[in-house]
Amino acid sequence: MYINKQFLFDLLNAIGPSGYEKDVSKIWKEYVSKFADNVFTDFHGNSFAQINKGANIRFLVAGHIDEIGFMVSQITEDGFIKFIPIGGWDTQIPQGQRVWIKSSKTGKIIEGGIGKKPIHLLKDETERNKVAKIEDLWIDIGASSKQEVEEIISIGDPIVIAASAKEILNNNIMSRAIDNRVGAFTVAEALRLAKELGVKSDIVSVATVQEEIGLRGAYTSAYRVNPHVGIAVDVTFVSDDPGTKESAKIIGEIKVSKGAVLTIGPNINPKLFEIHKSVAEKHQIPYQIQPAPRGTGTDANIIQLTREGPATSLISIPTRYLHTPIELCNLNDLDNVVKIIAYSIKEIEENYKLEDLIPW
Repeated sequence: MYINKQFLFDLLNAIGPSGYEKDVSKIWKEYVSKFADNVFTDFHGNSFAQINKGANIRFLVAGHIDEIGFMVSQITEDGFIKFIPIGGWDTQIPQGQRVWIKSSKTGKIIEGGIGKKPIHLLKDETERNKVAKIEDLWIDIGASSKQEVEEIISIGDPIVIAASAKEILNNNIMSRAIDNRVGAFTVAEALRLAKELGVKSDIVSVATVQEEIGLRGAYTSAYRVNPHVGIAVDVTFVSDDPGTKESAKIIGEIKVSKGAVLTIGPNINPKLFEIHKSVAEKHQIPYQIQPAPRGTGTDANIIQLTREGPATSLISIPTRYLHTPIELCNLNDLDNVVKIIAYSIKEIEENYKLEDLIPW
């Protein structure tokens, strides 16, 4: 396996909801600085790593580094914390969860738990079956007054579910931040592999920010890089667990540990798709194909529409339980994504002209 597991777990365990990616980006930049020619951050917060600046063909390889989370919205007089979501939450998930609050005052992580009325005190069956709204929940850090909380916590401090990354059976990993910390991870590793393969093209890997609140980092980073070819990496739905088998009718038969997922559809340059597919077969890299009949809701959607419209593709990591604290993916799938990206760039450099990527 090519990938660096320590780097992966460092990324997964850092706190970085949309708009608060600083700590995760620092880890990412420290790692890529070991092999990239140029590492920098823009005003938006996107982090870039580049090799071979100024070469004839320019590639953008993007994966968003933010995660869903919450932020502190109010501190009550009796020392409880109200909060609001960052990104798309299933409101059944937060209640009863332990949380980490990253204090802007101390720089430390404050531990707490999300509280709600006990089931014993719910009035009737209707109330018991009702899904609690975020505004009906609160965070308890054990404080007894507003003043005590305000000494260590401020309005706007970011919050995540307290769930560390774990490696479980069969090379699978579980983490709250697989979506899409693994995308930022693979674009860094793909840059490292491309350099080791002796690729001469201009490659810019970028850990984009604020994807979970509207693909925002992709807008600014793709505009800045102005690539000829853009490859986005994100997670994708599966149809291999008891709750998603019926989804195969829509998304195809996508399974964890069965390979990288190559997307086909209007958001994808068909020539680039075929290159990824042929490279995977040439190097015996397992892959799966997923249809997408419209814009994908990933950074690829934005990259494709930037400036003159780069040749764009999307390579995904099959992931179970998206937007929960137990997102699950497979290390071999990550490894396969890294290899398809790096070998595809090398293939294009050696055997294609840019005009060959014009779809028809």
